[in-house]
Amino acid sequence: MAHADTPQHDYHLLSPSPWPIIGAFSAFAMALGAIHWMHPESFLSFLPAKSVLFWIGFAGVLYTMLAWWRDVVDESVHKKEHTPVIKLGLRYGMVLFIASEVMFFVAWFWAYFAGALFPTEAMGHVWPPTGVETFDPWHLPFMNTVILLLSGTTVTWAHHALIEGDRKGVLQGLTLTVILGVFFSFVQAYEYSHAAFTFGGNEAGANFYAGAFFMATGFHGFHVFVGTVFLLVCLIRAYKGHFTTTSHFGFEAAAWYWHFVDVVWIFLFASIYVWGAGSHVAGAGH
Repeated sequence: MAHADTPQHDYHLLSPSPWPIIGAFSAFAMALGAIHWMHPESFLSFLPAKSVLFWIGFAGVLYTMLAWWRDVVDESVHKKEHTPVIKLGLRYGMVLFIASEVMFFVAWFWAYFAGALFPTEAMGHVWPPTGVETFDPWHLPFMNTVILLLSGTTVTWAHHALIEGDRKGVLQGLTLTVILGVFFSFVQAYEYSHAAFTFGGNEAGANFYAGAFFMATGFHGFHVFVGTVFLLVCLIRAYKGHFTTTSHFGFEAAAWYWHFVDVVWIFLFASIYVWGAGSHVAGAGH
């Protein structure tokens, strides 16, 4: 006789959960807090500190993510509720999420190329705009490109090791991938600290370039951070034995996300760093 807790169907009947409503209110508080932080004269001026509501909402969002994903892991590993149909739905969900992320970055590329292909008078009718000293693409940006490409190979190694039941290979591959992800973030932070341009310049052309550069590469850096945390969670779960050769979608989702981050960086490196390099870089013979 089947155990009473074993699913008798292929579909996911959700148990009552507080996380959707808590997450919604937390995100709303974070959005209001961000508005007040940027506009202290807003209707929230009675708050004791201009950033307090933002951080309360941010903490609520983080806690919701942690608790909700903990429940999803419990459904999969301990309750065995993730049937093949549910796993297929999870795959569709991850594909749609990555597709939405692709369109998010398309917006930043669109903004960059709008200025690069049709530079205005404020930019001096040239790209990069007059007075902007761009990065040498073959120094730190190329180093980060190598780091991300290596991380793509290590996460693929870990994935194949998992399929083949090689637990040691999974742990080694994931550990190296997390280390490379952290290393990428440190290199990018170092690069930003040595940028010859900032958001707060006085020239419109320089401001446009800085905005396009920092928003595109900065959001990618944030995605690298999220992906690194994603893979670190997978590493912890691998140590705990949560993944099997036939049931490891949590790891697959992290690997898909990481490869997406890799591909976006290739386009960023080629378009912003190499194609968009200034004449001082091109003339340096690098």
